[in-house]
Amino acid sequence: MFRSLHARALCALAVGSVLLSATACSSAESATKEDAAQSGSSCTVLDPSLAWYGDNRVRLDAMMTEFGTCGAAGDVDDGAPLALFDWDNTVVKNDIGSATAFWMIKNNKVLQPAGADWATTSRFMTPAGGAALSAACGSETAPGQPLVTSTDLDCADEIVAVLEEKTRDGQVAFDGYDHRRTKAAYAWAVQLMAGHTEDEITEYARAARAENLAAAEGSDQTVGTTEVDGSVRYYAQIEDLVKSLGAHGFDVRIISASAEPVVRVWSEQLGLDADHVMGVRPIVEGGVLTGRLRGCGGVADGDDSVIPYIDGKRCQVNEVVYGVQGPTAFEQLPADRRQVFAAGDSVTDVTFLGDATGARLVINRNNPELMCNAYDNSDGKWLVNPMFIEPKAQADAPYHCSTDAYTDAAGAKGAVTRADGSVIPDQVDSVA
Repeated sequence: MFRSLHARALCALAVGSVLLSATACSSAESATKEDAAQSGSSCTVLDPSLAWYGDNRVRLDAMMTEFGTCGAAGDVDDGAPLALFDWDNTVVKNDIGSATAFWMIKNNKVLQPAGADWATTSRFMTPAGGAALSAACGSETAPGQPLVTSTDLDCADEIVAVLEEKTRDGQVAFDGYDHRRTKAAYAWAVQLMAGHTEDEITEYARAARAENLAAAEGSDQTVGTTEVDGSVRYYAQIEDLVKSLGAHGFDVRIISASAEPVVRVWSEQLGLDADHVMGVRPIVEGGVLTGRLRGCGGVADGDDSVIPYIDGKRCQVNEVVYGVQGPTAFEQLPADRRQVFAAGDSVTDVTFLGDATGARLVINRNNPELMCNAYDNSDGKWLVNPMFIEPKAQADAPYHCSTDAYTDAAGAKGAVTRADGSVIPDQVDSVA
């Protein structure tokens, strides 16, 4: 046991220094894994047979050793370190919110909105978006009844287009929202579930999960006449990391911009309890989803202006995990009341990643604002890893960090800055 702890301590010292080579760390890890197996210890290292970029596996093992404690997964209320994961394209390849929406469209589960008026489905839908959906889907179906989107290809195609934020003729479908607290199209994917019970949504999510896991890896599917992603895969490396964090006494939780009932279905494979999964929270009345969303940070339920997106992710973590109420939930908490580890892949994750005090894992999907922060790495705690399945090619040009990689609350572009207000210079994509 002493040899195991000593080996991992040396590897921890090696991070960012020349004290120990990556090869030596790998050998030390093998000894650690062997010792753990012989002693029956629940503390282990990440599976060395699963490929990570560079020294990321070594650094993650060192982080777990530094902050964790051998034993079963803990709880932040009892002082356990917190580890947070985004879900879509962080734990899995592709998007489970989209996968569920596509399944619902193909299986006639989207209901005609009240008065056949699509503006009622989102506070932020533009007149152009509502008109396009009305023209495509018609008014023949009574409100609250299923639209026959399995055969009404125009209606199916328009819904798919609006899920990507624009109508089929290229007009903006959503506007007028705070771009640091929500993404209206993400919220709309949840609002399309209106009229169903949570048990029904769970059933649809299970069906979509089975379909996407059974499909050939990397395959597409046709929804209406539109080709969209048709498969989802768990990342073996992330699944291993989640379980290893639990073995080191971390409280592991999910914070996702997909519907909370959907993420709960997918997280079962990781052994996470339902109350450790956070996502977009639809308001339920009389057992049925209303199409309105729960608020956060003093934003009222039904206002629909905040979801777990950028600053909205911090808000929901602070509120749900740490019990912070009111507008203070949007503010960064003291270091001893924040997550030790966080993992994400896109701009939606940049705030809660930055809040992590120990290590921040970024799956590189070439998102400019996030990659500006990750590559700047001003405090040495950012780890960048290519996608584990079909990684994206290296970006051809540097990210425009100093000019327009940041999006403010109104949707305007600007420079990405550090916590001290200094501008991050343009960054070259080097991990792909």
